[in-house]
Amino acid sequence: MVIELSLSLSTAIIVTDASIKNDIATSISHVHLTNHPVTKMLYHVAFVTSTEAELFAIKCGINQAYIKENVSKIIVITDSIHAAKKIFDASSHPYQSHVVAILSELHHFFAIKQSNSIEFWECPSRLN
Repeated sequence: MVIELSLSLSTAIIVTDASIKNDIATSISHVHLTNHPVTKMLYHVAFVTSTEAELFAIKCGINQAYIKENVSKIIVITDSIHAAKKIFDASSHPYQSHVVAILSELHHFFAIKQSNSIEFWECPSRLN
């Protein structure tokens, strides 16, 4: 209900999740426009951290959202807000290659139109 009320035709919703089981990470990213699914990406990779997997899912979602025509607002819904905060952490940390890739995508998104915006919402997995 909250999502429906805050949506406009120019809003892309990205829902991400990542988990690790037996050293295999699964990253999932769903992109929705005007409350309709547009893209679902599912990736598996071995021997990465959950933060890396989550950042990868966020990057994939942003990449798919900003290239859609007329998208001026992106909302990323994640259960790992701590991972999303790494995107804007200027200190040195092991996730910088992921951060650089995400910031590159955001640079392109904001270069299209300076009034474009992005929001990060936390939704813990336990809430289903």
